[in-house]
Amino acid sequence: MPDVRLASPQGKWILLTTVLGSSMAMLDSTVVNVALPRIGRDLDADLGALQWTVNAYMLTLAGLILLGGSLGDRYGRRKVFVVGVVWFAAASLLCGLAPNSGVLIAARALQGVGGALLTPGSLALIQASFHPDDRGRAVGLWSGFGGIGAAVGPFLGGWLVDGPGWRWVFLLNVPLALLCAPIAVRHVPESGDGRAHAGFDVLGAFLGAAALALVTYALIEAEWVAAVAGVAAGVAFVYVEKRRPDPMMPLGIFASRQFTAVNLVTLCVYAAFSGFFFLAALQLQVVAGYSALGAGTALLPTTVMMLLFSARSGELADRIGPRVPLTAGPLLCAGGMLLMLRVGPDADYLTDVLPALLVLGLGMVTLVAPLTSTVLASVDVARAGLASGINNAAARAAGLIAVAALPLVVGMGEEAYRTPGAFDDAFGRAMLVCAGLLTVGGVLAFATVRSLPPDCARPECLHHGSVTAPPLEGRPTRGKLA
Repeated sequence: MPDVRLASPQGKWILLTTVLGSSMAMLDSTVVNVALPRIGRDLDADLGALQWTVNAYMLTLAGLILLGGSLGDRYGRRKVFVVGVVWFAAASLLCGLAPNSGVLIAARALQGVGGALLTPGSLALIQASFHPDDRGRAVGLWSGFGGIGAAVGPFLGGWLVDGPGWRWVFLLNVPLALLCAPIAVRHVPESGDGRAHAGFDVLGAFLGAAALALVTYALIEAEWVAAVAGVAAGVAFVYVEKRRPDPMMPLGIFASRQFTAVNLVTLCVYAAFSGFFFLAALQLQVVAGYSALGAGTALLPTTVMMLLFSARSGELADRIGPRVPLTAGPLLCAGGMLLMLRVGPDADYLTDVLPALLVLGLGMVTLVAPLTSTVLASVDVARAGLASGINNAAARAAGLIAVAALPLVVGMGEEAYRTPGAFDDAFGRAMLVCAGLLTVGGVLAFATVRSLPPDCARPECLHHGSVTAPPLEGRPTRGKLA
């Protein structure tokens, strides 16, 4: 039975190290987009290389995050968390020193591996360490501080790019890790799941990651042979997961129609979100003429709104049911995307950019917390960790595909980001696509989501400041994500 009290010195150290660890991964998910134009200029990289700079990280993170939780159960959550922090820092150092785009992309893939080890571990350590009476407050504080980190990310990234340079976006992780890892070793108790005796689903993890990698490569490089191979790997993944006695992703969980429906909504909305934040940072700098700091600061309202109002949104959905928020939220976000069509050359922030971001932020506030609560409430409590992990991986996979596919779909050429007029035209088409995806998500939610008992008012459902993926549920589950 975990017995660390939050008010104790050890409890404060545990909270600090878990916040630092999760903030490393969260910051990297938000600050890199702001640095892309400068990275492209300094490394003479085309748009495809910039896509891979984002997607190499998301690819390994999405493909391995379920396996990372299982490793923590088996070998110890603190041990795997510390390994993830050190791995992430080493990969970040390599990113910061990268002499060309090829090395940067490879280092970003290694970063994703580290993220897959530390991301599920940060919340799992809180769940496994704190006394039950303090656990809810600890998770709320962890979520709140993580939201602050997410809000600061774009601003910090812009300041670093315009000041010391884009390499410090990555090098900043090194001192954070040097602080985080020793605290974890000294103050965090080790924990694991003694029942996690089954073998790891290495083949399933490999096939899932291979399917994502091949499809992503096909979309970025327009190689349709790779697309066929990716689809084949996806079919093989389903075949293996269906027949394996202890799969990484038990397909039986999709017997819940509500769980399946909400994950389909997740795919639609997070594909649109990822596509938007990838292209909006470029649009503001390439077309509207903003500095990196200006672009990062301009995008703050969405994250700040989520940080301030997600808890109230979750409480409202707990009272009225998830159907209305999951329908209205995507439609509001679609309206925000359409308002972004006003953002062109010399766009005024107060009249052109801010209204779009406020409407988008309102939609995200309405949507994100109820989405997480509905996922967890649609399955048995014993499978909450697995359900959350699948939903988180689905969101990241949707973002991965969106960043790869959007430029291809809207006809954005390899050199488009160097030509403001061409990029502006393609950005407008991309916003229409994103708005369409969000509309599909809202209609799908209206048609498939039903009200659920209000039994998921967990702090990790109600406090959420990230725009990259839903939060992870930290409840240990047998042999799966914790």
